[in-house]
Amino acid sequence: MAIVFTHLRAFQAVATHRGFSAAARALRVSQPTLTTQVRELEERYGVELFLRQGRQIELTEAGRSLLSISARLFKLHEEAEELLLNFGELKTGALKIAAVSPFHATDMIARFIERYPSFKVNMLLGNSDRTLKRILELEADIAILAHTIDDPRIKTITFSTQEIVAFVNDDHAWWQRDEIELAELAGEPLILREEGSTTRYALERAAEAANVALTPFMEIGSREGVWKAVERGLGIGVVADFEFVPHPRMKTLRISGGMIKTEYRLAFLEDRKTVRSIKAFVETVL
Repeated sequence: MAIVFTHLRAFQAVATHRGFSAAARALRVSQPTLTTQVRELEERYGVELFLRQGRQIELTEAGRSLLSISARLFKLHEEAEELLLNFGELKTGALKIAAVSPFHATDMIARFIERYPSFKVNMLLGNSDRTLKRILELEADIAILAHTIDDPRIKTITFSTQEIVAFVNDDHAWWQRDEIELAELAGEPLILREEGSTTRYALERAAEAANVALTPFMEIGSREGVWKAVERGLGIGVVADFEFVPHPRMKTLRISGGMIKTEYRLAFLEDRKTVRSIKAFVETVL
């Protein structure tokens, strides 16, 4: 009993777009047609793939398991189409880049598009944990990360090393200084990103190694929010040096006693390293 491809495609679309209406628009079919295809898939195998509560849907355990498989299947389908369309020369296609920061990513994408102008490139931003998850779940083709990865499924290539610095506003007692000791951060109100953030991880790892107790005063889930809190004098922020944008009311302070650093890496699945678009991106930007 072979699975019907259109039924699987309908399931994939509904699960990905989290609704029948959005999925129908994406596939350019009517919603009743899509609903029928999903129902026939469920009835054919005697399983429930979605929990329906009005217009809200949630994947069942069977649905989540099937989505993991179908995502890989449709990614392979895209790669097969890419191979056939571009055999002999890579001309067009689509690439999704997940990144912890727009700074490196935008430069890389610009260089890639300059060489492959017909490619469609999407950038997905998030913290390190979310960015890594995106390539593992095939939401993205390539990730730009800033920490080491011990996972045999993932291949990484280091392309840049950056120093972590502190920054304060012009009312802070350290405004006239250019450098501080890591130990001086003990007891100070720190404005940090959420757990999983690259800069926070690097700072906390260095502090733990130096036996320095940090005091996070506020946790904010965006880079812009951290900057605004520091500008208003609520505490001290940390940032990779290349990400700091000059500001008349804020300045950076080097943290002495051993450089706190992040190593930025390109990452992609080991079993996708021969995909032509991924290879082309890596060869273009490194």
